[in-house]
Amino acid sequence: MQTQSQTRTRVILLIAVGAAFMSGLDLFVVNVAFDDIGQSLGVGTAAGPSMADLSWILNIYAVVYAALLVPLGRIADRYGRKNIFIGGLALFVLASAACALSGNVWMLVLFRGLQAAGAAAMTPTSLSILMAALPAEKRMAGVRMWSATGAVASAVGPSIGGLLAQISWQWVFLINLPIGAVLLWFAVRHVRDTEHNPDATTPDFGGAVLFAASIGLLALGLVKSPEWGWGSFETIGVLAASAVLALIFVWRSRHHLSPVIDPALLKIRTFMWANAAMLLFNVAFAATMLIVVLWLQQVWGWSALLTGMAIAPGPAMVPITVALTSRFLPKVTPSRLVVLGSVLFGLGASVVALSIGTEPNYWTFLPGWVIGGIGVGFAMPNLMAGAAHDLPPTQTSTGSAIITMARQIGFVIGISVLFAIVGDKQGLDATESFRVAMWVAVVVLVFSALAGLGMASRRVKSAVAA
Repeated sequence: MQTQSQTRTRVILLIAVGAAFMSGLDLFVVNVAFDDIGQSLGVGTAAGPSMADLSWILNIYAVVYAALLVPLGRIADRYGRKNIFIGGLALFVLASAACALSGNVWMLVLFRGLQAAGAAAMTPTSLSILMAALPAEKRMAGVRMWSATGAVASAVGPSIGGLLAQISWQWVFLINLPIGAVLLWFAVRHVRDTEHNPDATTPDFGGAVLFAASIGLLALGLVKSPEWGWGSFETIGVLAASAVLALIFVWRSRHHLSPVIDPALLKIRTFMWANAAMLLFNVAFAATMLIVVLWLQQVWGWSALLTGMAIAPGPAMVPITVALTSRFLPKVTPSRLVVLGSVLFGLGASVVALSIGTEPNYWTFLPGWVIGGIGVGFAMPNLMAGAAHDLPPTQTSTGSAIITMARQIGFVIGISVLFAIVGDKQGLDATESFRVAMWVAVVVLVFSALAGLGMASRRVKSAVAA
């Protein structure tokens, strides 16, 4: 018979895992619905937005999420994790509803930014709440379950996104309302506030603004370069402004008591190289994922539902690979698995680039896509594990947030580079540009593998074994 304490613990686990799953699912469902959103909002029409404008639906989420993740985590430590979690969850749900009601691209971009702010508040606090609710002997199991939600979301996300977009693209946002409402109800009733430190240093929100502005200007310069021209005053000016803000951010981080990114952490070899590999890997991942979605929908003319089902086998290989790695390769270091994952993902992307054509033929596309999914399964969890292993125990939460930031920056750069290459070309006109972008992603993965070698440490064990 379950005790009241056991029941409450299971409810807390449900809340934490549910919040992580909802925020993880958002990436895949919006990607699959991207083309449908563009068509609905008039992309390609004379008075409609450009593809570069549409890219901000994806980029703004990653920029805001990356910038606020660390500061909001520290605010939670200072003022209480329950209130920040509930506030973040409520904001995420309300912003999702506003996204569904948006009548133009820039309204949608605005509410996507608010959605990201909510996710940045609820994601780290959900893990903290879970850790506080579990007894010491069950915390690692709880963390593994919480972490596994990302893999599950990646496996089911494309199919769910395709199904929802088949009804209406608004449903990729509306799906968050019933899930979020249930989680909110349970959170208000069952989550207890954890100890907090009112004397903790105020996080550097000014630095967060500088960081977001720098990454945002970088994305703007890249996506607008086909329109402005690479040598134009506008492109050079925007990219130069991004670089200046980045330098100011670095200077501020070195002098602030509670910086967004602690420079001391980047002196730890494994952590620094893991962040570099994470950024590079996700540049390729974001670009490749969107290339495939746009190819299947714009070139092959497939629906969002068919596209979601078609790409599902790739992400589905991630949890399978993680499980097999834990069983058969428990003592292989994360560094080697990251290198292997980068190589396999690059091989898969190469096979897709060489085999996919303008005429629909799923069986020529599938092998490369599955190989790529296996590569992601090797690389992603071991990037997280390798980054955290050599950190001081008091810095693991901050370190986890920073490497998550690196992942989001990679998303922004990858999507921006894709649109810098493709421009406003669509359908058959974009096929050669899609291939070029895919080969660029392959080159980036070579550098990701090299960065993975830099993570090598005799003290680091495999992701799952650790």
